Amino acid sequence: METIQLLRKNFTENNYLVKIITSIFIVEDDTYLRILYEKALNLKGYTVLASAKNGKEAIDMFKSFSPKPDIIIMDHRMPLKNGLDTTKEMLEMDQDLKIIFISADTSVKNQALSIGAMIFTNKPCTIQDLYKDIECVLKFSKVSCR
Repeated sequence: METIQLLRKNFTENNYLVKIITSIFIVEDDTYLRILYEKALNLKGYTVLASAKNGKEAIDMFKSFSPKPDIIIMDHRMPLKNGLDTTKEMLEMDQDLKIIFISADTSVKNQALSIGAMIFTNKPCTIQDLYKDIECVLKFSKVSCR
């Protein structure tokens, strides 16, 4: 992991290397969106570490990851455990996580940001919005990009 961080720090030309070595975990109950995100992210050069269809599955998978993903894309309305509860639990395990919250439920925006999500994006959003969100969280630490 130290090598990856050193490469990120020292690489400046076009950010291509950052994209190749950035691992992303998708937490989304909609099968079509999970597939769309995964294909779009792979095409852009990101590595999709895994995807989960609900918060419970996400927590179980997250515990087994070594190293942890660089970015988590989180939905809110999911069966078994919602995105807010899943985000809280993950952040208890690793407070440095970079979480992009994407949800149609805008009523949870302030809460998602206050518990530690870096960005809240309203659904529907474009793939370009997703790419911009990822680039933003890669460039900044715990700061909201929007």
